[in-house]
Amino acid sequence: MIMNVRQKTALEQLTGDGLRFHYPMHQLTTYKVGGPVEALWEARDLETLKKVIRYLSLEGIPYGTLGKGSNLLVKDDGIDGVMILLKGSLAVIKESAEKSLVWAGGGVHLTDLMRWCRQKGMSGLEFLAGIPGTAGGAVAMNAGAFGQKIDERIKALQFVLPGGTQIEKNRSELKFSYRRLHMEEGRLVTNTCFCLDRDTPEAVSEKMGGFLKTRKQTQPLEYPSAGSVFKNPPGAPFSTPGAGRLIEKAGLKGKRIGGAMVSEKHANFIVNDGGATAGDILMLIDLVCLEVKRMSGINLELEIRVLGK
Repeated sequence: MIMNVRQKTALEQLTGDGLRFHYPMHQLTTYKVGGPVEALWEARDLETLKKVIRYLSLEGIPYGTLGKGSNLLVKDDGIDGVMILLKGSLAVIKESAEKSLVWAGGGVHLTDLMRWCRQKGMSGLEFLAGIPGTAGGAVAMNAGAFGQKIDERIKALQFVLPGGTQIEKNRSELKFSYRRLHMEEGRLVTNTCFCLDRDTPEAVSEKMGGFLKTRKQTQPLEYPSAGSVFKNPPGAPFSTPGAGRLIEKAGLKGKRIGGAMVSEKHANFIVNDGGATAGDILMLIDLVCLEVKRMSGINLELEIRVLGK
C-alpha cells in the first residue's frame, strides 16, 4: 500500500460517497481472481472526477479505470493506488442533434449500449454484442471482432488529463492500432462520440443475434475468463496463423496449471476452471508463450492487461 493516512483522509473528503479501501478485486473481474485494490472509487460526475484525478496526479498516487473488469488479470497480491468505476453522469447515452451521432459515457456498459442501438435502430456496433465491457474500456483497447474495430465508428473522444482538465479530440487527432488507443499515461476516456448508420430495430437485432450465436458456438462463455489472452500475430490469419491456432498446434488445448486451463473450445482463451489463482493463470500464460515460441518461433503478445504487485 502506498497511501498514508493524510492522503486517505484527503481522498475521502474529495470523493464523498463511493470510496472503499482494500476492496477484493476478485469480486469485480470476469476472471474471478485477484487480490485487493488499495482504494476503489465510484465516480459519479465529471467535476468531482477532475478534482480527484488532479489530486492523485499531484500526490503521485497511481490510478486507472476498471470498466467491467474484463480483459483484465489482477495479480494475487492486489493493486496499489486507486481504481475508478465511472458511474452516474459518466455512464449515460445521449443522442446528438446531428444525425446518426451518439455520445456514450466511459462507464456505459456495452450491453446497455447494444440495447439502446437495437431500440433506436442504430447500426455499426453490432460486432460488440456479447463483449462484457464498458464503452471507455472498449475504446481504450480498440475492441474488435469479426473483422471490425471500434475505432472505425469513432468521431470524437473526450478525456480527463492528469492535471484534471477535460479535452476533446477528433478522430483525425487520435492514433489507434491493433487492440490499442495510443494515449499518454493517466489520461481517462470519459465520453465517446460514435458515428452510426440508421437502420430498423429488427435489422440491428438480427445482426447482433448472429454475432452472439457465433460467440456461443466458438467461445467458452460458460467459464470465467478475460476473453482472448493473446493478440493475433501480424499477418494473421493470412500469412500467419492466429494466436488460437498457434496454441492449438503446440498441443496445448486442455493444458492445466492449478485451476487455470487452456480452453478446449478456443485455445486463445485461458479459463478459470474452478479455484484458479492469478498465479496459476500467469504460469499457464508463460508456458503457452514458451511452447508457441519453441514450436513456431513466434512471440505471442498479451491482449489482456495484467495489473498488480
